[in-house]
Amino acid sequence: MTDAENGAPEETPAGSGGDGAAGGAGAVPGQASSPDTAEQGASDQDASQQGAAVAGDPAGTDPAERAAAVAALAERVRSVGRSAGSPDGPAPTGAPAGEAGAAGADRPVTDEQRAQALKATAEVLTAGGAPAALAGAAVAAFGDGAAEQLREDPWAVLTLPGVRPEHADGFARGLLGAQAGPGDPRRAQALVGWLLEQAALRGHSALEIGEVTAGLERLGVPDSAAAVQAAVLDGRAMPFQEELTGAEAHTAGGDDEDEPPTRTLLALERLALAEESLADGLVRLMSTFVPGEDLAEDADEDAVDGTGAEAETDAGGDAGTEAGPQAPEAAEQAPVAPGPAAWEAAAAAAPSSSATALVRAAAESALVLHTGGEAARAEPAALLAAATGLGLRAWAATWSDHGRDAFAALAPLADAPAGTPAPVTTLAELLAGAAGPGRSADGTLALDLLIVLDAPLLDVELAATLLESLADGTRLVLSGDPGQLWSAGPGRFFADLLAAKACPSVASRTPDFGPIGELVSGVGIGELQPVEAPGKEVVILTAKDAGEAVHRAIQLLTDSIPRALGIPSEQVVLLTPGHGGGAGTRALNAAAKARLNPGPGRFGGFDPGDRVADSPAPGHTRLARVLDGDATGLHLEYPDGTRRTVAPAEAGKLRHGWALTVHQAVGRRWPGAVVVVPEDATAALTRQWVYTAFGRGERHLSVVHSAGPALPQAVAGRPAAPRTTRLRAILAENAAESS
Repeated sequence: MTDAENGAPEETPAGSGGDGAAGGAGAVPGQASSPDTAEQGASDQDASQQGAAVAGDPAGTDPAERAAAVAALAERVRSVGRSAGSPDGPAPTGAPAGEAGAAGADRPVTDEQRAQALKATAEVLTAGGAPAALAGAAVAAFGDGAAEQLREDPWAVLTLPGVRPEHADGFARGLLGAQAGPGDPRRAQALVGWLLEQAALRGHSALEIGEVTAGLERLGVPDSAAAVQAAVLDGRAMPFQEELTGAEAHTAGGDDEDEPPTRTLLALERLALAEESLADGLVRLMSTFVPGEDLAEDADEDAVDGTGAEAETDAGGDAGTEAGPQAPEAAEQAPVAPGPAAWEAAAAAAPSSSATALVRAAAESALVLHTGGEAARAEPAALLAAATGLGLRAWAATWSDHGRDAFAALAPLADAPAGTPAPVTTLAELLAGAAGPGRSADGTLALDLLIVLDAPLLDVELAATLLESLADGTRLVLSGDPGQLWSAGPGRFFADLLAAKACPSVASRTPDFGPIGELVSGVGIGELQPVEAPGKEVVILTAKDAGEAVHRAIQLLTDSIPRALGIPSEQVVLLTPGHGGGAGTRALNAAAKARLNPGPGRFGGFDPGDRVADSPAPGHTRLARVLDGDATGLHLEYPDGTRRTVAPAEAGKLRHGWALTVHQAVGRRWPGAVVVVPEDATAALTRQWVYTAFGRGERHLSVVHSAGPALPQAVAGRPAAPRTTRLRAILAENAAESS
């Protein structure tokens, strides 16, 4: 079982093989998206597949010779990019295999045409020994020409969900026979894209060229350099050259000031463009920001209303009365621009020194970072209250509906007039237009200030979408706990911004109090120390193996915590690193269901009353309860009272929800949390995972582990797994160009 953190595959399926060359296993998996592949948007894969994209010297290769070969390849790839039309940057993107067909999917097709496409594609898949069930995914990926695409390039099947290299090799042999060799250019190019996609699942937005060539060699590609060059020309990968600085430059041996060391990266087009767009959006907000000015004392009262001295006395008064959620039809109101005096008055009224610092930073800058734990959320709440009191169109966005409700309940927002909803929504609802301030005529959000909580969970694509939705000069405050898990998707947006020092950053001085806060704070600095918990706020238990860990966890969930602490089972969550293994979510959920809601699972494995986890997209999980089921599907009710019917074909993607992975639990907390750490998860443990897991409990935390010394060792010596990204370098380039 592997760690779920950072979007990595969450388990090691029993008996799965490593990466194979052309002689690998011969069958494509039977389902494009099974229940096990729904979480994090990736199929369950053997942890050994990560070796396919990890730099390393092939057996018998001299390290110096390999370094020289990689350097020569990097220069050739850069030459390819320049000769293709981009003087200094990436090559223009062509149409990778399958894109032409995918474009065809945008054309209107009749039901009859789609049925014919599905039938033809299923026939091709069957001819190659693959299950016809993949036809739907193939047509979705390649359009109504999917059958022709797969016949022309059998390795294109590697782009479908759950397909591994050995599966694609077997399919190609089924169609091409002896002509399907390990050196086929189509295979080599498909594997370049697959390696980059697998890296994205592990959080990388790019890979060093040496890691890609090493991965190709592990997969049996005879000429990895030619494969990379061809993939760049074909547009499957985009090359970038970056200068190394600091410790990276020293490690690379860069002592020549005239020629600093560089590295060449390869990236998927969508991720490369997302990071470029993200950096452009950040620069745009900062360059178009104009702070307000204090007006002259003899100015017309209408002009100073909400911006000058009167705004200072009205902060939290009449201005606050009108500062609730903005209706879409009110989006075109002229923006308010409070001056320094008004902002300073609001800062002075803030409830803490950290909140004061945050208000002052937001007054002077378009982009502000705010770091802190759970208690520190009161500071962006104070900023939101101050901004609305100044007449600004201000909203906050959280990662989960639970986070939304908890943030809206904070004291500064509770002072709003009765019946006025707090200007807080989830990020998904904000971007979808389901809630929030509405849109301006140009399509941007009608906002003057947006506060985004849980910012470390933003991957580069979602962050780019967010920035594109903000108008010029909008203030953006990104708040989060840098010690928690990063996004499920690729990139490390918040961490890169902190490291780049591209904008003001306010570190909260408000600690998380109590035994749980003390324990989590210690983990954050690499220490796992006992804490005094007179009220049994923290209990740490050991188990001899996974079976005993499950037994103890279920006992805590169903008996000990409700009886001793008065926290009902419905308010307690079980957390574990992955889905499989002796103490993964499947084992824990099965045991919890047997105790709390036994039944035959007559509705696709579920019964009325079951807790379920609904993960519609990677990194997003909503908890629900099964009401009933019938021929139309499974009827769910969510904590906010909304209901949804899940079609029978989609119900298989649901999981029971008594036990979750920690990545499923980010963005929310429970009154009680039981963290289970089995012995088969020790390789997946990191300080970041432990920090996040232990912080999910509000009133009580139990830790049941059979990991032995691996748990404190992970806290002390295994920080977050590194990610290769480009955002810092892009921001540095932009800063150099503007200076």
